[in-house]
This record gives sequence, structure tokens and C-alpha cells, in this order.
Amino acid sequence: KQWYQRRVAITAGKERFVKRRQRLVGPNGNTLKALELLTECYIKVQGSTVAALGPYKGIKQVRNIVMDTMNNIHPIYNIKILMTKRELMKDPALKEESWDRFLPQFKKKNVQTKKPKKQVVKKKYTPFPPPQQPSKVDLQLESGEYFMKEIEKKQKKNDEKEQATQEKTAQKRKEKEAAFVAPKEENLQLNDKVVETNDASVDIEALKRKLKSKNLKSAGIPKIASNEIEDSPAVSTESSEVPKKKKKKKTKLNSDSEALLQNNNPEDGTDSCPNL
Repeated sequence: KQWYQRRVAITAGKERFVKRRQRLVGPNGNTLKALELLTECYIKVQGSTVAALGPYKGIKQVRNIVMDTMNNIHPIYNIKILMTKRELMKDPALKEESWDRFLPQFKKKNVQTKKPKKQVVKKKYTPFPPPQQPSKVDLQLESGEYFMKEIEKKQKKNDEKEQATQEKTAQKRKEKEAAFVAPKEENLQLNDKVVETNDASVDIEALKRKLKSKNLKSAGIPKIASNEIEDSPAVSTESSEVPKKKKKKKTKLNSDSEALLQNNNPEDGTDSCPNL
């Protein structure tokens, strides 16, 4: 009974006790193995008890270390002290001297474990109570769901679920497709020429000339410079673009037939041809 009261007085709360017991054991039992090597004792931790088997001096050290760990002193500090003492014991000149100057001295640090309190903003005082919130039945009456049958209610819920799933799938599809959308490029550099992608007015005449020159190249017609066409007196620029129809040459027979027609149809209305 005395031991139980003592344990309860050391650690207030089960969670704190479990944490400190785990600290004594260490990760993968490394701290417990170090204590066994330094104290030359076999130590076993089970539940809320620590059993030790070995020499009297070692058992006394184990008891002090266990009590310190339960009083929130990490066992690594005591392990360091035991290691320094073991090294000092090897030197016979230091048998009669005090070892306090060689032993490590650890300062206590008060670390705040409590979380900072949240600042609560006080609301303005009003003598009037807040407006009453509508109940579930009131909301059902407003929407007309109160008068619906159970089958209709289930159908409505299913429709809402389907709509929600469709919206989610559409949103996920958009997110997936967004990765494949090419970014907008302001300037494209092709063959050491900067091409602007801005919507500017396109020169249609220049495009026509380019297409005409490409067609001439494909047909194998040599390109004639515009300066040469202008300088040449025989050929005009208009004739080069649109060829005119050739005039028919008048022969002797055509001229004689035209003269006879004129003689047959005079303006006075009299026939000039002789009577046969």
C-alpha cells in the first residue's frame, strides 16, 4: 500500500507514467542495456514494477536512476555520470579527491508544455435574445418535403447524390485535363525571325504575292523583276498581268463585202445597184 501511494505521488496520471517508463526502457531497449552494463545488474521492467538482480552497489544505483526518471529526469544524464565515474576509478591518484569538478552538471530548464490559450473576442452585450432558428420541420414545410411520401424522399436523396457525384467527376476531369493544356506563348522564334501571336491586321496583298510566286516556282516559270518590266518600252505592266485578245486582220475579201453592204443600204433609201 505504501509503495502504491508513493508511485501515485511521483507520477500523477497514467499517460505520464507510461511515457516515463518508456523513457527508462529506451528505443529498442538500448537505455536499459546501457544501465545493465554500467551497474552490472540484470534489470527487468514489467507493468509498474522494475526488478533488478546483481551486487548491492549496482542495485542501489538502479533504484536511484529509476526514481529520477519517474521524477522527470532523463536517464541519459545518470548514464553519463556513471561513465565518467568508471573512467575516474581507473586513476589511483584521484581516489582521495572529490570528483565533483569532473562530473557533468546539468541545469534544469522550464519548458512550457501547455498550449497557449486562444484569445476569445467578447461580443457586444445586447438585452435582446438572438432570433429563433427554424427547426427541421419548419425547413421541410418550406421546401414541401414534409408532405412527400417516403419513396419520393428517397428518390430525391438519390438524385441529389447523383448530382453531387457528377459535379465531382466533372471537376476531377477538368483538373486532369488542365495538365495537358499548353501554356500561352507571347513570342515564337522560327528561323531567326520573331513571329508575334497577337491578333494584328494581316496584309492580304502580301499573302497573294507569296502564293503567286510559289505557284510560278512550282510551274518552272522564271520570275521577272518588276523594275525590268517597267523599264522595257514594248511590254507594259498591265499587259503582263492580263493578256488582251488579238485583233483579227482585215483581208481583201472582207473589205469588199463591207463596201457592197454599204452600197445596198444607203441612207437615202435608194438602191445604188444597177438593174440587171
